[in-house]
Amino acid sequence: MRLRNDLILRQMGSDFVIVDPSQDVVDMSKVFTLNETATYIWKELEGIDFSLDDVAKIITNHYEVSEEQALVDTKILLEQLRIEGLLEEY
Repeated sequence: MRLRNDLILRQMGSDFVIVDPSQDVVDMSKVFTLNETATYIWKELEGIDFSLDDVAKIITNHYEVSEEQALVDTKILLEQLRIEGLLEEY
């Protein structure tokens, strides 16, 4: 899987949001704000193919968390990205 390549991560003040530049009019009901951890992971994944294990590895390499917890957190994150249509899956 990979992040949709048409999405752009933008900083707005101290927040990071996902922007879909293909929208003619910005739909403010569909703003995706990322926390610090999700922003770090998003930046690491931009433009590459990845698996659940790849994302968990990014988490364990950057944060002091067990592999088991990283896998649980990764599943939650990827499911949310999938639900919101932010992933390309093949």
